[in-house]
Amino acid sequence: MPALFTLDALRDRYAARPEDVLDVVEDVLARIAASRDPAIFISRVAPEELRAAARDLLTRAPDPARLPLWGAPFVVKDNIDVSGSETTAGCPAYAYRAEADATVVEKLKAAGALLVGKTNLDQFATGLNGTRSPYGAPRSVFNADYVSGGSSSGSAVAVASGLVAFSLGTDTAGSGRVPAAFNNIVGIKPTPGLISAAGVVPACRSLDCVNVFTASVADGVMVRRVLDGFDARDAYSVPPAPKGLPPRPRVGVLAAKDREFYGDAESAALYQQAIARAETLGWATVEFDYAPFLAIASLLYEGPWLAERLAAIEPFLHAQPEALDPTVRGLIEQARKFTAADAFRGQYRLKALLLEAETEIKKCDFLLLPTSPTIYKVEAMLADPVRLNAHFGRYTNFVNFCRMAAIAVPSGFRADGLPFGVTLIAPGQCDDALAPFAAAFHDATGCGSGAAKEPVPAKVAPVADGRIEIVVVGAHLTGQPLNGQLTDGGGFLVESTRTAGDYRLFVLPNSTPAKPGLIREPGFSGAGLEVEVWSLPADSFGRFVNGIPAPLGVGKVTLASGRVATGFLCEAHALRGAREITELGGWRAYLATLA
Repeated sequence: MPALFTLDALRDRYAARPEDVLDVVEDVLARIAASRDPAIFISRVAPEELRAAARDLLTRAPDPARLPLWGAPFVVKDNIDVSGSETTAGCPAYAYRAEADATVVEKLKAAGALLVGKTNLDQFATGLNGTRSPYGAPRSVFNADYVSGGSSSGSAVAVASGLVAFSLGTDTAGSGRVPAAFNNIVGIKPTPGLISAAGVVPACRSLDCVNVFTASVADGVMVRRVLDGFDARDAYSVPPAPKGLPPRPRVGVLAAKDREFYGDAESAALYQQAIARAETLGWATVEFDYAPFLAIASLLYEGPWLAERLAAIEPFLHAQPEALDPTVRGLIEQARKFTAADAFRGQYRLKALLLEAETEIKKCDFLLLPTSPTIYKVEAMLADPVRLNAHFGRYTNFVNFCRMAAIAVPSGFRADGLPFGVTLIAPGQCDDALAPFAAAFHDATGCGSGAAKEPVPAKVAPVADGRIEIVVVGAHLTGQPLNGQLTDGGGFLVESTRTAGDYRLFVLPNSTPAKPGLIREPGFSGAGLEVEVWSLPADSFGRFVNGIPAPLGVGKVTLASGRVATGFLCEAHALRGAREITELGGWRAYLATLA
């Protein structure tokens, strides 16, 4: 397998020599020609058109640093519109020529990415296995006897095979996560509505997400940030409203009674290893009751939400039923048994289950679940397509009903060399806050990425646009009583560090909860004081600062590294007669003396 394309490596290469984009295009074309899986693509950009796009990029945007995805080759699932190209949704008879790019394709092109082609999928995005397509069945990059996962099959295999730097799929029930697990790559499934689905053939419009496949969490988050944003063309679009997570999280894991691996003892053992790995990362694992989530998951294919799949293609199904894959047709036609009253009863049932699930979610900060309990051979899947496919969705189907964010990452390998993955699942709008945990977990596995198991970055770049850093020294530190004011406002921890040596720390008298006062005294020579740097969205920062009570305020704080950031400072007059605790080195050390 060729080495994976990564965004960092491409960026470094283009910074030194922008014209290398022409060589990258030739490399992509050669890799595709040498690929051993003929079912990855449904259509491709003609080689001369791809070369022309690269030349045009050099002309219109000669500085690669000005565009975040400059020269990055990518593919999209063929239920996503590309102007002038056919969209098939995996059904040749359904195909139409798109008049405009889907919003996501438009944004990626504007960011400098180069579209290579459109990839195979389970027809009408109905399935989690990748075999329900007249264009063939893409295979796991580790063993061609096994399914690749679906419905975003071709998109995942294209990345894991090293053909492109990233790809787009769609995820209604797990289609952006299961293929990631079966091919040892990362699947970023955003909060529903965070990425526009305008220009995407719907499966279940109220649940659909566009997802991103990459070699690393860092690359996936970079692409997702390009795609984020409200879009009036998508009625389900939501504006970003980032939420935070604590740096030492409580992680929900399955209790023994809820662990179903369908006889796959190796996957069960790998999940137990994943839990142990989480604990070595300093995460507190908490068992929760999966029953309400499983009940929610069952609604997707056993409840009236099947009617939403029917609504998406009903005129076509009525006109050409024979054009559909038999399994897909059988599933969607089941929707005809549901009435409008059933749809409302389903909504009532969902609301009740969501309340039960919320009780469990409150026990932890995010969940750590198997992405899929097991994997099957193509032959077995074709022989038993509905039951075995349902096994893949046991721990994925509920997520979009709950409006949650998820990141699927590699987690280990079975003795036969097939990969196993887990998914970190957090409340909606925690997408950015979840990413560093997913990256740290992926790094700790040592699995690397793709068929070549290549090392990937362990860290995710902090969000720069629209965020402001704040240095905290006392009651807002991690684990202290006011830390929730930061996490509730979408804050996340950037670093734990110390101030420069010319700061002094005092205990503020008569403050509830107890707080320190930090002042700078030029000429004072100390060892520096323990602080944390947090990142907040700009609007949250404004509200946070406005609520700071006197005599505290904000000013510029110099850190031990010499970096200057906005942080808590105290009016000097309020510290007359106050106890100085500078020599203890920080607020936590002072609290320890009181224990």
